[in-house]
Amino acid sequence: MTGTQITVSKALELVRNSETGEVHPGVDATLEKAIQRLWSCIQDDPKGYIMNKDEFAVFNYFQDRYKTNPIARQAVARFWDNFKGKVLSSSG
Repeated sequence: MTGTQITVSKALELVRNSETGEVHPGVDATLEKAIQRLWSCIQDDPKGYIMNKDEFAVFNYFQDRYKTNPIARQAVARFWDNFKGKVLSSSG
């Protein structure tokens, strides 16, 4: 993976499918950049920014980092209030 840039979607797929829980530094760097960009957008418009589905996937991966932050909780609520898509049930 050295010298190769991966997409955020691919990085999320790799961490979700990791059997050991270890994250390659390139994958970690990709996800860190994505969450930093996203958090900046949310902070720039804390009462109005609405995450898209892909942004929410990144935010969800880092949910423990922001779980007590009221701006983060409002951003998550806005996502769900505006979500238009299929939600997969836990029963398949």
